Amino acid sequence: MGEMIKMVVVLTVLSVISGGGLKWYEGFTKPAIENAEMQLVKGPTVLQIMEGAENNPIEQRFKIPSGDTEQTIFVGKFDGQLKTIAMETQVNGFADKVGLMVAINTDDDTLKGIGVTTHKETPGLGGNAKADPSFAAQFKGKSIEQEIKVTNDGGDINAISGATITSRAVCKGTMQAIEAYKQLKPQILEQLKSLEK
Repeated sequence: MGEMIKMVVVLTVLSVISGGGLKWYEGFTKPAIENAEMQLVKGPTVLQIMEGAENNPIEQRFKIPSGDTEQTIFVGKFDGQLKTIAMETQVNGFADKVGLMVAINTDDDTLKGIGVTTHKETPGLGGNAKADPSFAAQFKGKSIEQEIKVTNDGGDINAISGATITSRAVCKGTMQAIEAYKQLKPQILEQLKSLEK
């Protein structure tokens, strides 16, 4: 009986040490991973959809609590005002999750642009959601009050040839980002006012 208790104590101590070590390692590497992700994955898309911004939207970003997580908000300055934000969402595509960055003008609640950040869609088909700028250009200027859908579903977004599922996913992801924006808009506008000071 004494050997069993000793074994349980040793296993418990080892588990606590291992868990603590992993938590420390995660905290140690998290900023480096986030920085690399900003530079190589999210950053290029943010800069693309906020082309012409007078600031660096990647550097001028903030986080807002959203449910159990935090939503990163990228801020673009146009015409001397911080009036465009971008936020990321993920949605199921044909092969796997599609990461999407959606930029919205907070003055008139229209889409500034969208861009795919990550995907595992078929190259030359669904992969064109990221590679073909004419697909993303269809979203620019649309009101957030308008439902974003492909033409096959009664909308006005022309699907990528041979990649209707991916096209639908991008539309769905755009709508998800719009809904998140609507819920978080008061906090976003408050943050933008404090950044303007």
